[in-house]
Amino acid sequence: MSADAYPDALRFAAEPALGRLGLFARALRHPAQALPILLTGLSGRRLRAAQRFIALVGAGHRLHLPAHVRPESEPPAALDAAGIERVEPDAQGVVRIAPEGAPIVLLSAPGQRIVSGAGAAIAAAFARQDCHALYGDVLVRARADEPWLPLLRPAFDADYLCSVDYLGPVIAVRRASAAGLAPAPGAASLDLALWIADRFGREAVRHLPRLLSAGSVWEEREGRARSRGARLRAVTSHLDRSGQGATEVSVQPNGVIELERPLPQPHPLVSLIVPTRDRLDLLRPCIESLRHRTDWPAKEILICDNGSRDPETLAYFRRLEAEGAARILACPGPFDFAAINNRAAAQARGSLLAFVNNDVEAEAPDWLARMVREALRPDVGAVGARLIDGAGRIQHGGIVLGTGGLVTHGHRHFPGEASGYLGALRATRSVGAVTAACLVIEAQKFARVGGFDAATFRIDFNDVDLCLRLNAAGLRTLYVGGAVLHHRESASRRPSDAAAARHRTEVEALKRRWGPLLAQDPHYHPGFDPGLSTHTRLRRGWTGLEPVTAR
Repeated sequence: MSADAYPDALRFAAEPALGRLGLFARALRHPAQALPILLTGLSGRRLRAAQRFIALVGAGHRLHLPAHVRPESEPPAALDAAGIERVEPDAQGVVRIAPEGAPIVLLSAPGQRIVSGAGAAIAAAFARQDCHALYGDVLVRARADEPWLPLLRPAFDADYLCSVDYLGPVIAVRRASAAGLAPAPGAASLDLALWIADRFGREAVRHLPRLLSAGSVWEEREGRARSRGARLRAVTSHLDRSGQGATEVSVQPNGVIELERPLPQPHPLVSLIVPTRDRLDLLRPCIESLRHRTDWPAKEILICDNGSRDPETLAYFRRLEAEGAARILACPGPFDFAAINNRAAAQARGSLLAFVNNDVEAEAPDWLARMVREALRPDVGAVGARLIDGAGRIQHGGIVLGTGGLVTHGHRHFPGEASGYLGALRATRSVGAVTAACLVIEAQKFARVGGFDAATFRIDFNDVDLCLRLNAAGLRTLYVGGAVLHHRESASRRPSDAAAARHRTEVEALKRRWGPLLAQDPHYHPGFDPGLSTHTRLRRGWTGLEPVTAR
């Protein structure tokens, strides 16, 4: 089916993906790289071979379950015994929650079957008195003869939900917390979740990483227009309730809702910090894109020169300084990413810092404005962007903790134009960390946590560590899918034995400091295979019915 037949959050399911034969044919175009991958697999290192294969041919979603899989339904008596009343919208999409009745109301949708065991799991989650709303996972398909597609949700994230309705169609609420509400027809689950989060706090809306329902899903064009209008009304109401009524709200052609938060006048100065050592072939496109393809009126560029010697590079520095286009900061000695950026941050004049690698180029001119709008929010620390690699594939879609053996970039190697699972690549949403290849933060927040930890993470993981320290200080990390740049990752670095040894040391340091947080990222579902590029396949043995705790 075409993307127009799916709800906006499920557009990823209609995006083209190569089958196994197509992938192997693509690999055979690169025999010099494909043969070592084959030998790695034959030697028994299958996971390593699979990782290299994806890096060679690209990633895609391979998540469907066989069509014959049919989860057992929950008997109505089991819901009654658990103190749950099931409610569906009427023909006009209106949901009514009466003040009297069972303590838990399960809002569902026509065509959804509640999965066996869901009632007991929901009731157990509501045993916690601070749980006021609960959503879970769902199996969907467009037709009865099609395989099931699991929709595995992250922990509750109001920013993500405002962008993409990843939550519906089933949500349970505590009756006493929602009685008398009139949620927006056509977006009732979204509206209820945002309302409860506004009233009781974001922790009041919980996610149960377990299947709660299964059913068909599709959407005609007229239904999509109504759904988008309903979502828009729900998000606008949320912004009004939370004191953000000056925010402009619009629905994009891909169905993502964008929030344009007001900016202070005059615009604050942003210091763009770019470390480099020669490599004018990379540096010049980077700097020129910051100068001429970045729509921000108040900016300064600081180039951290880590011992450049190339005459053309030095001449370029002189020209930039003569034009008043950049300041050149001398940063001699062995390359130390964290210390160099800390030094530049201390000399920056801007109230915001934008760390940019010398192998990054701006694409969409509004990238900085989009990131600054989020970075200025009081509860937000680091802000990251969608980065596209030299092959036109996703290089960074946020950092996912606990995957790839430690941490990985979300949706790595997916097509650059992909929507992402549940619209994740297009949305603005909370993530565990973002890469410092393009990271925006207020200078006072950066200073508050002591900047990058140059003593422990000279080269690698200093961005992850920074974000986790910001998170621990109550400052969330955001990924902004609408901010798009290109990144030729590590194009300016050379591999060596010393670099490999230093990397291993920094890996161990990250594990020691943040080990428990690396076990499972709340923004990523435990049902996905943690070994490969994120969102590519399900974890071996996953059923969606395992005993779990709401998060």
